[in-house]
Amino acid sequence: MSGKYTFTKALKEVRFHLCQTSEHSAATRSFLTRAYPTMKKNNPHTPIMIREALGVEPKVFARYEYGKEKREELMGLDDKEIESKVTSLVKTGI
Repeated sequence: MSGKYTFTKALKEVRFHLCQTSEHSAATRSFLTRAYPTMKKNNPHTPIMIREALGVEPKVFARYEYGKEKREELMGLDDKEIESKVTSLVKTGI
């Protein structure tokens, strides 16, 4: 798993938006509980932010050099699909 979460050099920040209590964010919470320690260990200088707000649909944002951003919706996805979306964001640049 460690190779999956070695971020591209162009990546400046990863941001997760999710709800603390809703069922539609449960898979995202599960993914973060499992994968966050590995992501942070492999990328200690890249900010990985988790933003929780009531009723928010789960999303992940990746900010790259020059302020470019990509966003992926995570609603309705399971743990493996979320892992796939996040891996594609952190491995590829804009």
